[in-house]
Amino acid sequence: MATVTDPITLALRVAAILERHGISYALGGSLASSMFGEPRGTIDIDMAIRLEHQQFDDLVDTLGIEFYVPAEAAQQAIEQGTSFNLIDEAGLKVDLFVLGDSPLDRRQIEHRRRVMVQEDPPQHLWVTAPAEQVLRKLEWYQAGGQVSERQWRDVVGILRTQSRSLDRADLVQAAESMELGVLLDAALTDAEPST
Repeated sequence: MATVTDPITLALRVAAILERHGISYALGGSLASSMFGEPRGTIDIDMAIRLEHQQFDDLVDTLGIEFYVPAEAAQQAIEQGTSFNLIDEAGLKVDLFVLGDSPLDRRQIEHRRRVMVQEDPPQHLWVTAPAEQVLRKLEWYQAGGQVSERQWRDVVGILRTQSRSLDRADLVQAAESMELGVLLDAALTDAEPST
């Protein structure tokens, strides 16, 4: 197979395999936040997946045809609800985050959006919805000691760009239930247009 350097094309390759196996996924991370917030260059591809134990062996076998898959790390990820990566022939990496049953994990799949990422021919990816991106990035920001300027910029960019389409009451309620309310308030303040 030809070397792929475009992150969207690589995400589409992985998504096609996931869909063939009946595995729900949502593109996340900086690639997804660029779609709904302020664009920034990235080659990182993060995908959240809903993977059942009985799907594991067939999926890893299929992925192994096109990617290097560290099988032990993948097995550990499904057991512990963490992540594992795929590496393509050009050395590009896709991180697959195995979702558990937390409220945010469920929301990420339930609220995902189908987004056209290529027009000719039309191709789509399931992408984490803006509210869930905000919550996930605030969660990562908090877990990382509240020092990642990149995560914070992504959150503020999504809030600013999507301000009219977000269900603010739902977002606030979800953030409070995750003990992220104070951070969300600060991000909403930063997202307000300066006068």
